[in-house]
Amino acid sequence: MSDKYQEAIDKSKVLADDAAVKAAVDKILAEHLDENKNEEVYKFLFNCIDLTTLKATDSPQSVADFTERVNAFDNEYPMLQNVAAICVYPNFAQVVRAVLEVSKVDIACVSGGFPSSQTFSEVKVAETALAVDGGADEIDIVLNLGYFLDGDYEAVCDEISEQKAACREARLKVILETGALKTAENIKKASVLAMGSGADFLKTSTGKEYPGASLEAAYVMAQCIKEFYENTGTRVGFKCSGGVATTEDAVKYYTVIKEVLGEEWLTNEYFRIGASRLANNLLSDILGSETKFF
Repeated sequence: MSDKYQEAIDKSKVLADDAAVKAAVDKILAEHLDENKNEEVYKFLFNCIDLTTLKATDSPQSVADFTERVNAFDNEYPMLQNVAAICVYPNFAQVVRAVLEVSKVDIACVSGGFPSSQTFSEVKVAETALAVDGGADEIDIVLNLGYFLDGDYEAVCDEISEQKAACREARLKVILETGALKTAENIKKASVLAMGSGADFLKTSTGKEYPGASLEAAYVMAQCIKEFYENTGTRVGFKCSGGVATTEDAVKYYTVIKEVLGEEWLTNEYFRIGASRLANNLLSDILGSETKFF
């Protein structure tokens, strides 16, 4: 009996040599980074932020206050587009839904035993369903690294597919935890499996236990997204997260995505940055003076 999961991986022609990937990223940045260092790009990037609070100390009151800042931004900076989403733990979806007044800002929830993905599949599905019931528009889950590294690709894909079904109308972002996967080859495999299982977005990292986003991981993921689109006609989004804090960092990811995937992906429907510190840094560069709004 053929292994359809391995077959899908083997069919991919995406470059997965670490040295070659690094060289490709360096070339893109050398040729195109400077042209993207401008206010128009900074404003776009601000509008792609999933403004995130994922602390052990989060509470209904702190999350409500966090959400109120997003409401206030609309009033204080009407000339700028707001962030793309507020990202919280799933038990706070209802809090954000009750407080949020900005219609264009989505509610994203981490789910599925975030950040380790180590719990029962049934618990993952229930948590995702409860988050959606609570008002989540988007669900961010972590690919099961244990199954992946054991080579049990069927179990990896079954978990993603089950949580995709539990999302109903909500969009599913699958976090590959690229800092744990380490190699371009592993990142390629995980990308192929996640998209084949229904991921609406590929996301780099949780920003918790392992190294966060890297430009090399972003390049491989973007190439996989491009190939998947060419083969299926389905456009999957890209989200970088974990340590993307400065304007310079954000522009580098923008540059890689622009050069690999093109203008069609330069919308917050298909490009996101998970961040907490980045919002103030971008805002400071847009306004020309240090600003600590969030």
